[in-house]
Amino acid sequence: MKYCYLFLILIFARINYSQDTFEFEFDFAQFSYDSTSNYVEFYYAFKQASLTKIQTDSLIYIKGILHTTIQDSSTGELKVDKDWMISHVLTDTIVTDKSLIGVIGFILEEGRYKCEITGRDFENPERNRAITDYINVNPFLKLGMAMGDIQLASNIIQESENTSSIFYKNTYEVLPIPTTTFGENQPILFYYTELYNLKGVQSESKLRVDQYVINSKAQVVNQKSKKISRSLNSRVEVGTLMVYKLPTDTYTLVLSLIDSVSNYGVSSSKKFFVYNPSVEYVDTFQVKGSSFVTGMFGVMSIEELDDFFKKSRYIATIAETDKYESLSEEGAKRKFLTDFWDARDTNPNDGKNQVLVDYLKRLDISSERYRAMGKKGWRTDRGRVFLIYGDPSEIDRFPNQTNTRPYEIWSYQDIEGGVIFVFGDITGFSDYLLIHSTKRGELRDDSWERRIVVR
Repeated sequence: MKYCYLFLILIFARINYSQDTFEFEFDFAQFSYDSTSNYVEFYYAFKQASLTKIQTDSLIYIKGILHTTIQDSSTGELKVDKDWMISHVLTDTIVTDKSLIGVIGFILEEGRYKCEITGRDFENPERNRAITDYINVNPFLKLGMAMGDIQLASNIIQESENTSSIFYKNTYEVLPIPTTTFGENQPILFYYTELYNLKGVQSESKLRVDQYVINSKAQVVNQKSKKISRSLNSRVEVGTLMVYKLPTDTYTLVLSLIDSVSNYGVSSSKKFFVYNPSVEYVDTFQVKGSSFVTGMFGVMSIEELDDFFKKSRYIATIAETDKYESLSEEGAKRKFLTDFWDARDTNPNDGKNQVLVDYLKRLDISSERYRAMGKKGWRTDRGRVFLIYGDPSEIDRFPNQTNTRPYEIWSYQDIEGGVIFVFGDITGFSDYLLIHSTKRGELRDDSWERRIVVR
């Protein structure tokens, strides 16, 4: 097999890792290329300690393999199927605190793509991690006023003279952080994005860039705005966030480009994690009504609104689902989601919608805990049940029973006098399907044991 060699940069890792697992992280962002394509960058990080040290007479080095496949979801055509060799000579035999960071880029035409990025140890291929994600490419240059993705970075060097760096673009050297984790060891978050088609907006007024940081409880913890000129048709937007004061949590950075005269705007968002064990959480959320909309649904694009309703429809009625699907205007969808969640607020006088806050928490947990076979956690059967009903009172797991496939029984003692959900790994790929429940309205099969028998 032929390998392509990449240059890379060695930086300090931002979080602590276990020595027993293969640590490999991946992130991506896309920017404009032409009217039919976008340029998609993939950022990767190999934990040094995960790679086997190779010793020769004169040096010690490590090697990893980066395998990338990009497949057109509509046609099944493989656009990319390639290996890159990642090699680094060690100057210090103690490697636990560092990572190998790199970037590769591809020009992709309009469409939806399944991307699988696998990092593996060259000396021990069984030590690997594969990450699958889906990318929608909608060329920015055909959208009118538009904003590229947000790239998170550990540092941005303005007017860099290092033009040969693989991280150099538009006079900036942007050092990615694929772990998207910040905090004690990375107290400043840097971000980079690009703005397009600014002159095409029919107005003489300046544009406004709004920045929001929203925590997992839907609280706006940081907010600022600035005006920008439209003298250029495109421009780079960079900035920083001081995250060393934020408590440990998952956050979302939202950037919005607003033309207030024509009442038009676009936005982009990016999740990141902060690990600050020494910072105590203080709940200062006292936002109500329209301010809440501004803080959450008010900054979402129409695609983000649609995605959020998909995650909310588990608790929607048929009439509510039909109503949302009949809407086409962004403002109408935003108002619907606001009314939808306001109607479920059990205590509207406390200044926060605890039902929504709890649901957002469960979304994050299910995304990590129950993902399987390329499906996001909230799309799996266990994720759905967890989202609707929360943590069960008890879970009985049977992973290694004789003559049966792995299965789990979840018990909820406080629902309908006590109900159970039975999930079975029918496919053998750790995607546990719901095969029986005593909850009214859920799938019931009193002979569910026959479905998990190994024949």
